[in-house]
Amino acid sequence: MEHVAYKSLTSWGLPFLAEPEEVSALRSLVRTHLEAWGFQEFIDSAQLCVSELVANVITHIGRGTPAHLAVLLNGTRLRIEVRDPDARALPTLLESRDDAEGGRGMALVDALADRWGVELHGDCKVTWCELVAVPAVPEGHTGGARGARAAKVLSFYGESEPCTTSRRSRLGSMAAEATAIDVIADLLHWLQAHGHDADDILDRAQTRFEAGLDAARALR
Repeated sequence: MEHVAYKSLTSWGLPFLAEPEEVSALRSLVRTHLEAWGFQEFIDSAQLCVSELVANVITHIGRGTPAHLAVLLNGTRLRIEVRDPDARALPTLLESRDDAEGGRGMALVDALADRWGVELHGDCKVTWCELVAVPAVPEGHTGGARGARAAKVLSFYGESEPCTTSRRSRLGSMAAEATAIDVIADLLHWLQAHGHDADDILDRAQTRFEAGLDAARALR
């Protein structure tokens, strides 16, 4: 997937009947789509969340309920939605219990997801959760004090904890790039709003960056 596609909204959805035997098939389809999109890091957590959201419909609304699963990817966030026709039966956090495909209530979703909630739409409701990728910092490329400051800014922009992992991954690298571009663009807007020449600032920043690289090479 190219960088531009990552920044745009990618989505997939499927109607289904809320039956226990459907859960495995839905999990498999979610895995297939996330692999196709190139975001393997989300697979395990996403499959568990799908299991619990569907099990919630089966348990509290009834087997055979017509429902709809949607998976939406935007930036560093993966959103999973399950729509059902009962706007009265709201999901609640329940005590966990052992079950291969579900039955742990929303407690597991609450533990796995960055956030979750319910949207009421009159004749239906949508129970959703969001998983967030933390931008990864490639090993050996921390960038010293400047890199540490940048990592903090990126983590705050990503609405996540400051990144501490050095594991390189496609998702982490693309998330870091996307967030960094947002930071730079916002700074340029702020500078322009305060009467500064954005192009001049970019040129000066590039010059300072290259000077830093030259200094680092000279010390090797």
